[in-house]
Amino acid sequence: MRGFSRFRGSSRHDEHVGIANLGGPISTEPRINERIRVPEVRLVGPNGEQVGIVSIHDALKLAQEADLDLVEVAATARPPVCKLMDYGKFKYESAMKAREARKNQAHTIIKEIKLRPKIDPHDYETKKGHVVRFLKAGDKVKVTIMFRGREQSRPELGFRLLQRLAQDVQELGFVESQPKQDGRNMIMVIGPHKKKAEAKAEKAAAKAQHGSEEPSKQEA
Repeated sequence: MRGFSRFRGSSRHDEHVGIANLGGPISTEPRINERIRVPEVRLVGPNGEQVGIVSIHDALKLAQEADLDLVEVAATARPPVCKLMDYGKFKYESAMKAREARKNQAHTIIKEIKLRPKIDPHDYETKKGHVVRFLKAGDKVKVTIMFRGREQSRPELGFRLLQRLAQDVQELGFVESQPKQDGRNMIMVIGPHKKKAEAKAEKAAAKAQHGSEEPSKQEA
């Protein structure tokens, strides 16, 4: 049978069991088919239906008749829970899902913006615009206030400026790390409300929508 012949009598498995018995690495693979050595199991059908508690002999017979594998999915349960499935297909699909998840995973990048405590209104708006853009892209922003000369004796100026910036962008981000003095500088970190992956998906959707609108404008 396809399922049983694929896994029965594996010498590599026997070697691995031997290593485990000697205190070596223990396999994280679930027990399947004849490797399940218990008198009875709680059986789940291939579509998730509850079959109930059956003897291991009957469970293996059902698996063979369905040309499927008997896979132990909850070894610590009493009795253990087993499911009828195509184990080879299950492993392949699980590997593909994990690969796709890694592919789509987006890492949050920390951007940095530097301000002076006595920044003029125009420069402030420009810097704030950068922060807004970074947060919309799903990136964190490290905001650094740089004190020079006598400004170092007025840390409250930097603190108030950071508070103002946090309030101005509160719809897009939140204060992840409160303002703190770091030598001559004062630092605050603002985190985005949106995750990096969500921001990328929204950007791609907007780009696709814009592309679909271009032909209609040309036709008009």
